[in-house]
Amino acid sequence: MDGVELQILWSNLIGIVSEQARALQRIAFSPIVREAGDLANGLFDEKARMVAQAVTGTPGHINSLAAAASNLLENCDTDKLEPGDVLITNDPWMSAGHFFDITVLSPIFRGERIIGYAGSTIHHSDIGGYGIGSGARDIHEEGLWIPPMKLYEKGKPNETLFQIIKRNVRTPDALMGDLGAQVSSGMIASDRLNALCDRYGLDDISTLSEEIITRSEKATRDVIRKLPGGTYHGTSTFDVPGGEEIVLKTAVTIDAENGDIEIDFAGSSRPSSMGINVVPAYTHAYATFAVRSSLNPDLPNNAGSLAPIRLKLPDECVVNAKYPSPVNARHVVGMYVPFPILKALAQVVPDKVVAEGSGAVWTIQIQGKDKDGTPFTSSMFNYSGGMGARAGKPGISAVCYPTGVSAVPVEVLEASYPIAFTCKELAHDTGGKGKQPGGDGQRIGYRMRTGRNWLLNTIPSRLKSGPEGLLGGEGGAAGVFHINGEPVSDTRKREMQPDDEVFMITPGGGGYGATK
Repeated sequence: MDGVELQILWSNLIGIVSEQARALQRIAFSPIVREAGDLANGLFDEKARMVAQAVTGTPGHINSLAAAASNLLENCDTDKLEPGDVLITNDPWMSAGHFFDITVLSPIFRGERIIGYAGSTIHHSDIGGYGIGSGARDIHEEGLWIPPMKLYEKGKPNETLFQIIKRNVRTPDALMGDLGAQVSSGMIASDRLNALCDRYGLDDISTLSEEIITRSEKATRDVIRKLPGGTYHGTSTFDVPGGEEIVLKTAVTIDAENGDIEIDFAGSSRPSSMGINVVPAYTHAYATFAVRSSLNPDLPNNAGSLAPIRLKLPDECVVNAKYPSPVNARHVVGMYVPFPILKALAQVVPDKVVAEGSGAVWTIQIQGKDKDGTPFTSSMFNYSGGMGARAGKPGISAVCYPTGVSAVPVEVLEASYPIAFTCKELAHDTGGKGKQPGGDGQRIGYRMRTGRNWLLNTIPSRLKSGPEGLLGGEGGAAGVFHINGEPVSDTRKREMQPDDEVFMITPGGGGYGATK
């Protein structure tokens, strides 16, 4: 396939999967999907290899979705799939690491033959159980577990599954609306992919996908071959809810001859009793993001470009969760996975990495009854700190790095839930000093306007020590979490009084390089 033809077809594929994502966001009910973009969309070939991803989405979702498609198909007889079938699961070990993230996979038929799959993973507002916090003692306290099965069969809904889901969640309308958005986005991708085949006279996309994946893998290996071979080490240490200290250690081995990278997490913290344990697919998602964004960010993110990056995980490790470990707040640790890898790569490509940032977004979920007694459960909404500085630029303030989601505007939240914000502004001078300073965190205050008791699930991190600087840069400021002016470290689900007020300052990012 010549380069011009390939570029035209590739642009069409990106257009298809990006339209799929835009449709999902437009149709979705929940602010976390519609406003924040906490989602992933991918287009897969008939072998369930990810060929293209949408231009929006989070690394934790998109790279987990790459694994989820093949995991789903391993648990069904693909020869028996028919037009109108839609597969579903939220199994943490098969998909994106906790019950809230539901993966939907739709076969794309051309005539009687499957030519690909349209997949999506989104964070749902509620899945029953404990909620988004870290306080569950095992996974069975965390919510509804949906094994691999058909959500739709020959275009008809699986009514038994629909009823089970509705009876196990607090906000069934929002969840079913968001599931409908996922299914609809898959239908759009199917229509557009068949239109592409009609337009260019293709029977399927097997040759196209093979060309894209093969070229992507070769280009990634070529970049790795230019690096100095060897093993490089990085460590990140941070505190999580309750004050527990987590250590992530990585040994990044560059095989310059074969163009491979292995990331070994030996020496990292053991599993936690809290729901912050990370399943391997989510660890892999953020580990590959760290390597890809540093070495070859312009290359397509697909099965080929991910293939040269391998992980080695100890059996007893916080980033290798085993059943029945609680995992609902897995992002608290998972979003720190890139930082020890970036520290190791700083010894190889110092001009292409960033200093430590605030890490995991501070997630908030509120539950209760409105003034008229109507129950509500919010989507998870996020607040970020400062991003670490880069070799040639300061860190960005109040940005969700590395996850990439947007903050839901306070106006949308106040219109959707009975919450009132008392403060939302940048926390100036919280970023670490350096040749390039780290980004600033932000100050957020809020209370409820129901006049009733309410429940708060929130997960702050780095309350003891802020992000480290890189190559001589100073560290960013630690975070602050107060309730009614008093510092709080144990933030498991708690009952709040009607007039309670929460105040937070998210951490600043680390600086890069020593100041002169």
